[in-house]
Amino acid sequence: MPQSVEVLCINKTDRFSSHERIRAIGGRNADGSRWKLSEGQAIEAIKQGRYSFYVDRPMGHLAWVVVARSAEGHEYLKTQNDGEQPDNLLSLPECLQ
Repeated sequence: MPQSVEVLCINKTDRFSSHERIRAIGGRNADGSRWKLSEGQAIEAIKQGRYSFYVDRPMGHLAWVVVARSAEGHEYLKTQNDGEQPDNLLSLPECLQ
């Protein structure tokens, strides 16, 4: 069973396509230390069933992060509730580390 992990921040690319804008996701471990995964690492973790990532935004409204595929075949991260636009992820603050 995958471990559920909250995403608290992201790093974006300078691209305008919503399918190519997330470079990395991050958050905090139970001990307060920070973690960060590249988009590719996060996609693999989801596909392998190791982690289930979610965004709690607005607070109390969980949106699960899933792997989607663009028309060109590019895999990217988005939240289930967003349709085509990964607004829940893109609205998170930038990861500082």
